[in-house]
Amino acid sequence: MTIKNVTVAGGGVLGSQIAYQTAFSGFAVTLYGRRDSSIQAAKGRIEQLRPAYLHDLQISDAQFDAGLANISYETDLNAAVAKADLIIESLPENLTTKQNFYETIADAAPKATIFASNSSTMLPSQFAKFTGRPAQFLNMHFANHIWVMNTAEIMGTKQTSTDTYQTIVQFARNIKMVPIEVKKEQPGYVLNSMLTPLMVAGMSLWAKGVADPMTIDKTWMIATGAPMGPFAIIDMIGLRTAISVPLAQAGDEDGQIAATITAKLKERLAENKLGAESGEGFYHYPNPEFQQKSFLS
Repeated sequence: MTIKNVTVAGGGVLGSQIAYQTAFSGFAVTLYGRRDSSIQAAKGRIEQLRPAYLHDLQISDAQFDAGLANISYETDLNAAVAKADLIIESLPENLTTKQNFYETIADAAPKATIFASNSSTMLPSQFAKFTGRPAQFLNMHFANHIWVMNTAEIMGTKQTSTDTYQTIVQFARNIKMVPIEVKKEQPGYVLNSMLTPLMVAGMSLWAKGVADPMTIDKTWMIATGAPMGPFAIIDMIGLRTAISVPLAQAGDEDGQIAATITAKLKERLAENKLGAESGEGFYHYPNPEFQQKSFLS
């Protein structure tokens, strides 16, 4: 199958990145949002990508604008999927929300359309039956800042056809991703299976009062040579996403550490400290402290 028209459902932090990277790569993209306010927020997030693209990819404003020209916006779901060759769902990590979405588009989308979920925590087999086309359904998970952290983890079910899988592997390459072919269903794929324990370990140290977030990050960065620590990573993915990270790995049988982590994150959310997207999380943006030369001294 040749993919030309792509619909991205959900214009949050990652959905907006997926939509723009796909459009920047020359595809016709429709970004679906449930409300006009959602569309306006998505447009703002996409425009905020401009300085990063110009800096990281060494492109011009004109080249960035060419990507923008490939995106249209739609609040009518039927209209949004009517011509889609591929629908990438990037909705909140809620099974009911995703189930309702797939049940709605099952009949609305063309019969040949491939469905892909960007879910970071749920397995494709959890919603394959709701799609009405399990052979044409899989998960395609992106890392944040996809224009430079350009992995696309591709994970199907036993029902996913080989043609569908290989079509998405090629599509990933076409939008300048490195396809990571996950051979069997795995919660957290490859990336989050390693990354989630790191974030939870950092948050657990913070919750226990062992060390503050900057000290925890500094320790990790100096000792491993990593460019950022767990709290800088949390800022990057956004605290709204981090609060949904499974906390079973917090290591406390009674759940008190996990509860403390959740409470501390909620306090920061209430103060609009959402991470990089709001200008403040554990660090201040656009020039976070962990990137300063003095941070590691």
